[in-house]
Amino acid sequence: METRRITVLSAGLGVPSSSRLLADQLAASAKRQLEAAGYSVEVETVELRDLAVDIANNFVTGYAAPHLADVIAAVEASDGLIAVSPVFSASYSGLFKSFFDVLDPKSLDGKAVLLGATGGTDRHQMVLDYAMRPLFSYLRTRIAATAVFAGPQDWGAASDAGTSLASRVDRASGEFSQLLEGLQPGRKLAPMESLPFEQLLAGISGTN
Repeated sequence: METRRITVLSAGLGVPSSSRLLADQLAASAKRQLEAAGYSVEVETVELRDLAVDIANNFVTGYAAPHLADVIAAVEASDGLIAVSPVFSASYSGLFKSFFDVLDPKSLDGKAVLLGATGGTDRHQMVLDYAMRPLFSYLRTRIAATAVFAGPQDWGAASDAGTSLASRVDRASGEFSQLLEGLQPGRKLAPMESLPFEQLLAGISGTN
């Protein structure tokens, strides 16, 4: 059974935060749909607020502290990312952007990404298309067509349009899951990871 690794990045600041709640729903739905398609799924969730000091120090020193370095390695080794940010001043949070600023710009090339955002009013939902999507397009990722915005009215109730948050989450996660099926161009081997013998043999045979 093939394994798909998903790293979930939440830039929420509260405990708990609506960004983390949305991130958990997206991850659970993607895991369920990938398992139904026959994949084994490993999910690692990262609260970026726990890395705030390390991220700031990285800008000053140019070096990642061990915890930050581990998260960066996990992101690079994953098949897909679920990235969720709260909205401040009509854009993603500074913490969210700072994390991606410390990554190698080429490290996300080809990786599948599912985007989410939370805010206090639906007027903020345009952040998905006018701020977050351009950022991940610049990083050359493969972005799920549907992104999810969750406002206060979405928690435990249907929206005015009659589409529940759960329905939107399942649709976006389904598109994300489809991106994770088949060969994954954006995956890098984790430290000390080796390919199965059958894959190594197939690679050698293909060069003959």
